[in-house]
Amino acid sequence: MEDTYKDRTSLVKGAKDIAKEVKRQAVKKVNKAVDKAQDGYTQRSYSRFQDEEDDDDYYVQGGNYGVEANDDEGSSEATEGHDEDDEIYEGEYQGIPNIGQGKDGIVALGQATRDEYKDRHELETERKADEEELAQQYELIIQECGHGRFQWALFFVLGMALMADGVEVFVVGFVLPSAETDMCIPNSGSGWLGSIVYLGMMVGAFFWGGLADKVGRRQSLLICMSVNGFFAFLSSFVQGYGFFLFCRLFSGFGIGGAVPTVFSYFSEVLAREKRGEHLSWLCMFWMIGGIYASAMAWAIIPHYGWSFSMGSAYQFHSWRVFVIVCALPCVSSVVALTFMPESPRFLLEVGKHDEAWMILKQIHDTNMRARGQPEKVFTVNRIKTPKQIDELIEIESDTGTWYRRCFVRIRTELYGIWLTFMRCFNYPVKDNTIKLTAVWFTLSFGYYGLSVWFPDVIKHLQSDEYASRVKHFHNEEVSHFVFNFTLENQIHSNGEYINDRFIMMKFKSVTFEDSLFKNCVFEDITSLNTYFRNCTFVNTTFYNTDLEQYKFVDSRLINCTFFHIRTGCQISFDDDYSAYWIYFVNFLGTLAVLPGNIVSALLMDRIGRLTMLGGSMVLSGISCFFLWFGTSESMMIGMLCLYNGLTISAWNSLDVITVELYPTDRRATGFGFLNALCKAAAVLGNLIFGSLVGITKAIPILLASTVLVCGGLVGLRLPDTRTQVLM
Repeated sequence: MEDTYKDRTSLVKGAKDIAKEVKRQAVKKVNKAVDKAQDGYTQRSYSRFQDEEDDDDYYVQGGNYGVEANDDEGSSEATEGHDEDDEIYEGEYQGIPNIGQGKDGIVALGQATRDEYKDRHELETERKADEEELAQQYELIIQECGHGRFQWALFFVLGMALMADGVEVFVVGFVLPSAETDMCIPNSGSGWLGSIVYLGMMVGAFFWGGLADKVGRRQSLLICMSVNGFFAFLSSFVQGYGFFLFCRLFSGFGIGGAVPTVFSYFSEVLAREKRGEHLSWLCMFWMIGGIYASAMAWAIIPHYGWSFSMGSAYQFHSWRVFVIVCALPCVSSVVALTFMPESPRFLLEVGKHDEAWMILKQIHDTNMRARGQPEKVFTVNRIKTPKQIDELIEIESDTGTWYRRCFVRIRTELYGIWLTFMRCFNYPVKDNTIKLTAVWFTLSFGYYGLSVWFPDVIKHLQSDEYASRVKHFHNEEVSHFVFNFTLENQIHSNGEYINDRFIMMKFKSVTFEDSLFKNCVFEDITSLNTYFRNCTFVNTTFYNTDLEQYKFVDSRLINCTFFHIRTGCQISFDDDYSAYWIYFVNFLGTLAVLPGNIVSALLMDRIGRLTMLGGSMVLSGISCFFLWFGTSESMMIGMLCLYNGLTISAWNSLDVITVELYPTDRRATGFGFLNALCKAAAVLGNLIFGSLVGITKAIPILLASTVLVCGGLVGLRLPDTRTQVLM
């Protein structure tokens, strides 16, 4: 009995093995037939595009792709031949071509059954071949769609996001002086505000760039811009310095994803002959963001009368209004992005053929209607999609709690981003990644380092000039006198002030040394950089002043009375010239890149990306030597404008080269990594160059020129991408 059962079991098992082998052989035959038909389709597609025949039809022998192109775009013949038991293809009534149909053991394209007996190396080889074929076909499809209204609409939408990135870089520098005073930030903590934003942008660039390769360009950009807008808006209302730092950190984290995602997104809807020029025009929005921030700062921040308060606990000054206004480009980009579709190139990369086909048809129809050719039909019937390789995803079971499932999901996504990042160091993009890393680091280090060094040197020259005009007063003896005017840039030594009244006064950079104040009255006093060093106060009254204890350095107060002392920091002095000067210099420096932007856009596709990158960086390094002659404010401002105008061409060409060297499945990840490296180099450059202000000119000049020239020479070793299709 047991032997009979064992024989029966062996027989059943053998039958199953035979059935599996038969099925596998059948699948192989079907796959060969489909691939052969697909190759035939591709050859006919390329011939049709090259001959520019408008009345050709796509027809694939032996498949379900024989849909003739006609004026009725919504019609589909995919339903012909269906049995009652057949599964209706969900897109056939929308005119979407059916790329696979599972029936009677015939395996559809992209399903895992056909690949179950292949190892991963073989699957990756097939996927690479599919990606190369898709790159060629996609270029022809984009050429058929044309360049028109859709690309220009997306150009302005993405330009607003790039403009928000430019604004974010300038906001901190503009609000820092006012925020330091408003929040009583000590000198030791003021540097954190600038560094914390770059830290957030560095982490955000890597994270959002990787996420864009996982969930899509549009989705990633929407989320990161929403994060930036929310925390930027919130930072304008918070009162504490710690919470303000927290908001600016996450604001920088959000905006960090703008640059890698925007350039990846826009490059994937541009034809090869348009890509370099229009990506360069897109870079102009970063300059527009800097001009917008400078203009708004000049128009809003110095107007201290715009402020209001709610008791002593809540102060809302003009710089907070400026922060709100600077969030408007981000909000505008988020609203506009909701009306734009996902990148069709990304959708094809992840195997979403139908969605990509519909978006490409939308691009074609939009551009044709704008040209006055609405009758022209989108003739593409089938697009190659790369082989999808299944990935094991760890997920909690249904018994897990919701936060456990969220944690596992987030961990899985982060691990996927890390794997994509590591693939940027695999052949054949490994050498390109290493060279791009050197170029991005050297250009960022030199550019941001000198960009900080220039204003600091100008401020140093200003302070030296201001100090040279200081007035000294020695051995004054003043009694029974009423001071009711402004004292500025003065030093009073060994003076005696008896029965004097200081009423409704402003002290700007005033120092009293070794002086005696006896029977005096200080009333309604506002001071800035004012100190009493080694002074003696006898029977003196202080009423409604901001003269706190730290302003009395090594001084003695005998029988003195303080009433209504204004503690904290006060924003004052409406006629402060330095605020206007800072905004004006930044406005000129940003405006100086306009000629460089125009030149780079016009010549990008003519002289090539590498020539422009290497030439611009070498010329920028040479221009650093002109800093030897910068002995005045006007000369330094001129050098700043010249330097910015030369380096912008390098930035534009580097952005174009980066998106063209990486394939679609890791384009945003690679760009995000390099952009994060850019922010790290910027912080390092700020620290090194900032520490040398007022000490020596030789080291900053030699350091900046050396790194820029070396980076330019490395850039010339990159492959030329001007004639390549977008992989």
